[in-house]
Amino acid sequence: MGITVGYEAQDRRMAVIIEDDADIRHLLESVLTQAGFDVIATSNGHDGIQAVRAYEPIVTTLDVSMPGMDGFEVAKRLRTFSQTYIVMLTARDEEIDTLQGLEAGADDYLTKPFRPRELRARIDAMLRRPRMASADEPVAAVAQAAPAAVVAPVAEVPVVAAAPVAAAPVAQAPAARSAAEPSTRTGAHAAPGAPDAAQPAARETSEDGGEGWIEHNGLRLNREMRLASLEGKDLDLTRTEFDLLVAVVESKRRVRTKADLALLLRGESYVTAYYVTEADKRAVEVHMGNLRKKLGDSLTTPRWLETVRGVGYRLAAPDE
Repeated sequence: MGITVGYEAQDRRMAVIIEDDADIRHLLESVLTQAGFDVIATSNGHDGIQAVRAYEPIVTTLDVSMPGMDGFEVAKRLRTFSQTYIVMLTARDEEIDTLQGLEAGADDYLTKPFRPRELRARIDAMLRRPRMASADEPVAAVAQAAPAAVVAPVAEVPVVAAAPVAAAPVAQAPAARSAAEPSTRTGAHAAPGAPDAAQPAARETSEDGGEGWIEHNGLRLNREMRLASLEGKDLDLTRTEFDLLVAVVESKRRVRTKADLALLLRGESYVTAYYVTEADKRAVEVHMGNLRKKLGDSLTTPRWLETVRGVGYRLAAPDE
């Protein structure tokens, strides 16, 4: 099996690389090692799945075009048992490939050639986003899984690829929040801003005397507890879907643009200096489409997610 192991301890800051190109694999090892990770490098999908299962990494980079099992299939299999953040790396820049990668379970999608600083910035942003803790995993243990993002300088290593891509500015990463992501208990960590009091608003309520619940047309959310239910039934949402839903509901009737939501998902809300690509906006559309399906929401007569054509999304008006 083509797995290179460079550590022994269980509770280390781990990353797995699944990449069949040796040059890019070595580049990724260098970038992730400088970022403070212990790296497990694999050259094919089967070995990569075994490595993720064995070492439970925080981050996994995944090549799309590999012989045998491609990256899309690997991502789907990883999502059946792992909470690892998946960054897909590919030379394909077609929109359909980006959408297919996100639907397969990827958290981010980066086209080759990529710049090491951009990869670092995206990984740092993901680690600042909370992940969900599974029922049998203590929250304290989860908090230790994602230590503060390392901001040591990255050596500029030339990328083995074609034309260069504009680099995304590297943010100074604050301490990463606790991270863990099963299925339904996710949350939005970035406060979406003050709502307009004159607009119809989601109603804050309580359950069993507790605070922090928001209710709108039968939908109930608790951002702190990372819970979501609809008409009394738990919703099975991914971390990203919950983040988006909380952002829209808490913003009430104020429109959230696709660029704004894309930045929120990268942990960079309201920082306009960061560049948002069309692929980032399309990723938001895909996640919102999946969320609308799980809610059973209508596109023409929505009860929760109202599309503002050409702009973004806002909370639908309360039921009469």
